[in-house]
Amino acid sequence: MEDFEQKVIGDVVIEVVNLSRATFKEANQFREILKTDIEKKFKKIIVDISQVEFMDSTFLGALVLAKKSVPQIGGDIKLIEPVSVFQALMEKTSTLSIFQTYKTIEEAVNSFKTVEVKNTSLPLHV
Repeated sequence: MEDFEQKVIGDVVIEVVNLSRATFKEANQFREILKTDIEKKFKKIIVDISQVEFMDSTFLGALVLAKKSVPQIGGDIKLIEPVSVFQALMEKTSTLSIFQTYKTIEEAVNSFKTVEVKNTSLPLHV
């Protein structure tokens, strides 16, 4: 199994991290994957870190860098929640608080679907 796997559902790109330990050794490759997604103008990116039990600051930095870059093209990055032990640590340190997180890929994909609200205001008569 590859360390990283890409899936596409409609206009949503899902980058699956198939690592139990996401460290500096894999961070450069991952940073390049996300950079390429953004350069290709993928606006809806999901990163599935559900298999990750440990993530070092370098790997986390790659995620944060992409999170800061993708709004420049009008996009967003969302995460699939990591395993419980890692999730508890991330919550204590508020590390993942800048990301919207979801339990499943389906929930994350659906979160990108926005309801378009048309301006239906009526003139007020006083």
